[in-house]
Amino acid sequence: MSRRGLETKPRWSDVPPEVRHSVERVLRSRIARAERVFGGYAPSATFRMRLANGRRAFFKGSYPLPPESQVRFNTRAEERVYRALGERLARWAPRFLGSIERGGWHVLLLEDVGPATMPPWTASRTRRAAHSYAAFHHDTLGARLPRWLPRRAHAEFAGFWSRLAKTGELARTASLAGRRRADAERWIADALPALRRGETALRRLDPPFALLHFDTRSDNVRLVGDRFVMFDWPFASVGPAEFDVAAFAQAIAAEEGPTPERVLQWYEEILPLRPRAIDASIAGIAGYFADRAWRPPLSGLPRLRSIQRRQLKASLSWAARRLGLPDPEWIRAVPD
Repeated sequence: MSRRGLETKPRWSDVPPEVRHSVERVLRSRIARAERVFGGYAPSATFRMRLANGRRAFFKGSYPLPPESQVRFNTRAEERVYRALGERLARWAPRFLGSIERGGWHVLLLEDVGPATMPPWTASRTRRAAHSYAAFHHDTLGARLPRWLPRRAHAEFAGFWSRLAKTGELARTASLAGRRRADAERWIADALPALRRGETALRRLDPPFALLHFDTRSDNVRLVGDRFVMFDWPFASVGPAEFDVAAFAQAIAAEEGPTPERVLQWYEEILPLRPRAIDASIAGIAGYFADRAWRPPLSGLPRLRSIQRRQLKASLSWAARRLGLPDPEWIRAVPD
């Protein structure tokens, strides 16, 4: 395997011949070219393929990892979503073309929706994405969805601030600010009651609920005209649309796109949001990143902590504005 950037990803020559031949059988064409794709934070085997019959397809595969790796592939869960919900997701997900399991490899074959389109998150792209994202949630709001989809995934974000306070690990979060650590500790101590009240409300949010993607970031989406296409579906769940859009909006801000307030304004041109649910969601999301951003790097995921620190800065700043807290000036001292 070779390296471009930080993640080590398999080259096409690393894919076992029996897997490549199986791909050709499923797609009913010889593979003329396979271009390795980078962009996400995990070392999945990902290729854009041009077929001899002129068509294109996308290859996403998991494979045997060394024992020391801390990577956990979720290919099986993602395939279940494509197979069970493919028709409902047709406007917002790549078409599922088939799968292969051979020699420890598990490959999903998908519609190729093109190269990365964001960042940059321009105002025009963000508005189109927000409109399509709202239409996605609106389409399943209150709908009957498979029972095996989790219903309480959003509520798992309801206890991070409380746990960090109980364990004393809020000091680790504050330590990210370096020389401004004392400022961070004072701010967190003053803000903690409001943040805990906010996150706790996640457990009490009422339906109607929608289908949630639960991992909507630039590396998991493409914008094709006005079509907002999401892939990487293993964490799909049922819950408040506000949680999905709050996570999405702060992720855009973390990549120097429009403010979360602007994203919500565009989203609400299609689907109204409940302010209390947004407040609870962003408090819980900020707590998640406060818990993750200071932890040691994970083997095989070298950029993960960096994006989590950037999202901590975006989400906590927004949470402060939503909850009427002072500006956390210390957060700007946290390195990417």
